[in-house]
Amino acid sequence: MAASDGIGRGGPLRGRGPAARAGEIVESLEASLTFDDNRLASLVFGQYDQNVAHLERRLGVTATALGNHLVIKGSPEAAELARKVFERLYARVRTSGTALTLGDVDGAIQETTQQGTLFPAAEVSAEPDRPVFDQIATRRRGAVRARNPAQDAYIKLLRTRELVFAEGPAGTGKTWLAVGHAVSLLEQGHVERIILSRPAVEAGERLGFLPGDMRDKVDPYLRPIYDALYDFMEARHVDRGLQTGIIEIAPLAFMRGRTLTNAVVLLDEAQNTTSMQMKMFLTRLGENSRMIITGDPSQVDLPPGQRSGLVEAVNILDGVEGIGRVTFRDVDVVRHDLVRRIVTAYESAAHGEHDSDRNPIPRRRPNA
Repeated sequence: MAASDGIGRGGPLRGRGPAARAGEIVESLEASLTFDDNRLASLVFGQYDQNVAHLERRLGVTATALGNHLVIKGSPEAAELARKVFERLYARVRTSGTALTLGDVDGAIQETTQQGTLFPAAEVSAEPDRPVFDQIATRRRGAVRARNPAQDAYIKLLRTRELVFAEGPAGTGKTWLAVGHAVSLLEQGHVERIILSRPAVEAGERLGFLPGDMRDKVDPYLRPIYDALYDFMEARHVDRGLQTGIIEIAPLAFMRGRTLTNAVVLLDEAQNTTSMQMKMFLTRLGENSRMIITGDPSQVDLPPGQRSGLVEAVNILDGVEGIGRVTFRDVDVVRHDLVRRIVTAYESAAHGEHDSDRNPIPRRRPNA
């Protein structure tokens, strides 16, 4: 099976061992790839072949890299999928010329799997880097492609809806992608400024106990957004934007009475808003503006008995025209494999607690 033009030579899938004898079902197959450029092949394989080892764990195959040559062994489906993933990764580094991360490998697996369900096999093999997932592009970062179907749906909603809710656990990229989209709109001239906000609900110290002016007090709580800004923009552009007001940091409490026009407005940690705060914030939306609201309903820090404004808003506004909503799950975590497993463990524990609450173990009556 030949690889795509410019990628290299793809060896045929061959049966291995006794399973390949006539009259028996082939249980294990082998695929081989030879890439044209040794330097790009090394970027695909990763330092000490870490990308190869990661793909082996994810797909249950055995892959051996030697120079610019790669041999993949495994079940027919897994070996074929792994071959297409490596072809896609090679096409990507050939375009970007930069090293890949383990997250890029996970994204290529998800995209290749999704592509196989959308396009005929011949069309897939003809264009190994055909974009299936949408992407965000900024001047500093270049193109950032979604790594799973949830992120792809999120980016599409950001492009087509004026108000988007994004819910889900930590590490799913909901805030990071929102900042990237805001920066891209600013650079393209679609908006004039970026406004970043979050509720001042903390466990421990209050804002008033911290030294400095309002920005000094709020900055520590917006650090994740700052990190994303520096990912997508040059540091000097971020600093200049903060000085000129093109990038504005606004505590949620200071939003009352404002009309936000020609802006991208991002509310982070929205699960900690009250019902009144959320309604107030939503009604700030002005002409030619976009609003993105992110949060994790499983991490509400409000006082007991107080309902989250995020949870209430997504229920009330369900089905309203112009509003989009995406819900991320534990399988959509892209930060680190261990983070995904941690989130899954916590969700499983939470479900177990709910089940035990619904079906309590009956107590034994004491003997008379």
